[in-house]
Amino acid sequence: MPTTVPRASRWDWAQALLLALNLAATTLALGGYLRETLLWSCAFTAVIVALKFLRGACVRADGVDRPCWHGAGWWLVPFLIYAAINVLAVTPVGWLGWRDWLGWAQWMATFWLALDVVALPGPRRLLRGTVIGLGVVLVVLGCYQRFVDPQWIMLGRSQSQYFIGRASGAFGIPNSMAVFLGLLIPAALAGGWRKDTGATTRIAARVLAAIFLLGFVLTVSRGPWLALAVALMSWPLLKRGRSWGWQLRVAGAALVAVVAMGALLYAALPDVRARVDRLAEDRGEKTRPIVWRAAWQLWREAPLLGTGAGSYNVVFERHRPVRFWDEPQWAHNDYLNTLSDYGAVGFILGLGGVAGIAAGAVRRAKTTPRAEIPVDALVVGLGAFAVALMVDFHLKLPALAMMVAWVGAEAVGAVWPMEAARDRATSRGGRILLGAASGLLVGVAGFWLLPASQAEGLRGEARRRIDRIALKPVSASEELITLREVRVDLAKSVAKDACNAQAWADVAYVSVLIGRLDPPQAAGLGIEAERAARRALEQSSVVPEFWWRLGVALDMQGRWMEGGEAFARSVTLAPNLPQAWFYTAYHFSLQPATRPLALAAVATCLRLDPWFRGAEALRDRLKSQR
Repeated sequence: MPTTVPRASRWDWAQALLLALNLAATTLALGGYLRETLLWSCAFTAVIVALKFLRGACVRADGVDRPCWHGAGWWLVPFLIYAAINVLAVTPVGWLGWRDWLGWAQWMATFWLALDVVALPGPRRLLRGTVIGLGVVLVVLGCYQRFVDPQWIMLGRSQSQYFIGRASGAFGIPNSMAVFLGLLIPAALAGGWRKDTGATTRIAARVLAAIFLLGFVLTVSRGPWLALAVALMSWPLLKRGRSWGWQLRVAGAALVAVVAMGALLYAALPDVRARVDRLAEDRGEKTRPIVWRAAWQLWREAPLLGTGAGSYNVVFERHRPVRFWDEPQWAHNDYLNTLSDYGAVGFILGLGGVAGIAAGAVRRAKTTPRAEIPVDALVVGLGAFAVALMVDFHLKLPALAMMVAWVGAEAVGAVWPMEAARDRATSRGGRILLGAASGLLVGVAGFWLLPASQAEGLRGEARRRIDRIALKPVSASEELITLREVRVDLAKSVAKDACNAQAWADVAYVSVLIGRLDPPQAAGLGIEAERAARRALEQSSVVPEFWWRLGVALDMQGRWMEGGEAFARSVTLAPNLPQAWFYTAYHFSLQPATRPLALAAVATCLRLDPWFRGAEALRDRLKSQR
């Protein structure tokens, strides 16, 4: 039987504070979209789990204040174990696979840790206040973007031209802000009209609901809007003790209200009208169905185990359509992405774990007294998030994954009390084991995750500096200075994390670029570029870019025949990627006898991308040499 939970200890407060700080910091750092943010955020989570283990190691011999693990969290462990096995044995991109696994681990660990927090009034209020405060901050930042500086986003970056005029708050993507607020809006609405709360509380909840709805509208995000609308219309069906007739009537009234609100927004806001009209003109989405079909095709190729954790963006090249130039990163549907990466086994374990938690909560809710929070409103928010996952990659952003973990913990914890196991002390051996586990997690955070985060930060900024030169050319001397600085940063990156295959490929890239500007050093830099490209290929032979980096490095050394084999591998892996054909064309242009092949390759490149400026210049030069 559930027992009364004791007053929050210092351990509990520390755990709640660290969870709140991690959520706030990650949310304000573009929601964790940057890869380096995921790594340091995961390090933060590892430290919180280590704190819980340390608590168990330090417990008194009589077992008082012995930490417990909520039963709901165990449902998620099988998927996490399987995902780790998938990284080790299946995925062809191990460094990306581990990052994907870390994302899942952080989401599940946050849920489990939050179950501790929501069971205690003080720590629960701290975390709730943090979440509500973040929601308000998002709306304030969104208003600033919408009405003052449309190009502004966090971390000194500029907003993408595709999102100008839409609010994204602390995120870089408006859809991310929308689903964050969509998790909060139902609870705020319920709190504003709940009769068993004080008038002040109801007024505060209504004000918050209005603020969150304002930010939600300013995102002009069709997917989250539709997802929340579906969830709100389903809300009456969750009311216990009501007849089916009442539920259907209220659901119908909600449908009418949603349609009326949509019509009002369409008529009053030009941005909304433009988005809806564009959807009608395109007869639905254009880009997303392409990446969805690719995910489905990839799953059919490996239905049981999938193509491997974190592999979607790489193996997508097998199914890239002609004249589709985007780099999707993910499948824009977390269900399909999971099915593609982890196969039916992973999909069943993951979805089955969530279903097991939901079933356990529903079963206990029948005998649990009414909670002090509107559980049905939390379920509606979670339902909106679940629907929104069908059109985006929200679980891949750490802040959103942590946010949905907290809301889920609130809902589950309200009806599924913690079963405290305080009747027996942890044995001495158990305490030693917990202490060792705590130390191991701190070591993982300090010696793997944080250095990997720093390395990825160096690599990402170095690559952005290279790309800026391509977009805004400078003099040869200035370019050479910049590239040498970039080379130093990339050397630091691979020194901190030698397992980052993309960093090695970037080392090869910058070495080639410097060699073209500094001919006396070209031979030595070609050897350096070859070594770096081979280090990348040692970790994955399915990434087309790694092969053309190797081919260019071999060409620099005069090993033209060997380079041709590398370019052939790149176009085999990515037959519809313009860059692969461009590099192949350049390779053929180096020999007079193969210039017809160069013209054919550059023609293929321009057929795939008619606006490829480098290919146009190469074609013109080849024609002038006839």
